[in-house]
Amino acid sequence: MRPVAVVGPTATGKSELAVELAVALGGAVINADAMQLYRGMDIGTAKMPVSERRGVDHHLLDVLEVTETASVAAYQRDARARMDELLAAGTVPVLCGGSGLYIQAVLDDLRFPGTDPDVRMRLEREAEEVGAQAMHRRLAESDPAAAGSILPSNARRIIRALEVIEITGRPFSANLPEPAEPRHGTILIGVDRDVDELDRRVDSRVEGMFSAGLVDEVRQLLDRGLREGRTASRALGYRQVLAELDGAGDMRAAADATARATRRFVRKQRSWFRRDNRITWLDGRGTDLTGRALEHVTS
Repeated sequence: MRPVAVVGPTATGKSELAVELAVALGGAVINADAMQLYRGMDIGTAKMPVSERRGVDHHLLDVLEVTETASVAAYQRDARARMDELLAAGTVPVLCGGSGLYIQAVLDDLRFPGTDPDVRMRLEREAEEVGAQAMHRRLAESDPAAAGSILPSNARRIIRALEVIEITGRPFSANLPEPAEPRHGTILIGVDRDVDELDRRVDSRVEGMFSAGLVDEVRQLLDRGLREGRTASRALGYRQVLAELDGAGDMRAAADATARATRRFVRKQRSWFRRDNRITWLDGRGTDLTGRALEHVTS
């Protein structure tokens, strides 16, 4: 049986489908959500509780401290190794997540140019002076394709793209391969929903996160170095709560800002995944989503 990848925007129902497929196929889930790599970041990342995983093994969850920087190259290495191990053991890997670049790093020939500490430091200083939005506009001028795949607020990835352009003299997007046969013949299933419905689901999810104790989770993570985490501190929800803890302390404003940012992120995710014509799309609203997915996987 070939591996399966369940992809798509946030709040579509990917995690639940991945577990159902793993149960039906005798598989295990490999996390492909960058922020679910972090220990303790549970509520704000909608990490599925152990009690809901139906005994299915989940890999690459809770593998980083919030002070560590998530790396696509490291994830590629670890996820590919775990996929190979599962296949060798006769277990179907079910890759699941909404981090498009992480999915692509596992399935495609995505390469990672080296770094230059001096160039990186200079770009980081510039970003501190002019802000991420200005750096994103600069990236858009030199590499529109890369800018279109990176959120204007994601300073770390913007800096990395500009660094690669300066070091190699080539567009950062040149390192993003054209879709071909995915690694191990992986079957890609996308889950999506109507935009208005998805917006409502995002709003409901964010309300639920704040009601479930997201603010307390952030406070606990402060003791573990969340502020120093270059990746973790920028996660949706966590960034907004941190801003209010440093400011007026208005958590209603933090929730509203999180919902707005998540809705924007959903549109970016949809745009990213819709470029990949290898994905078979399923409407998350329909009945028997698992049955429809299994029909495609086993056909």
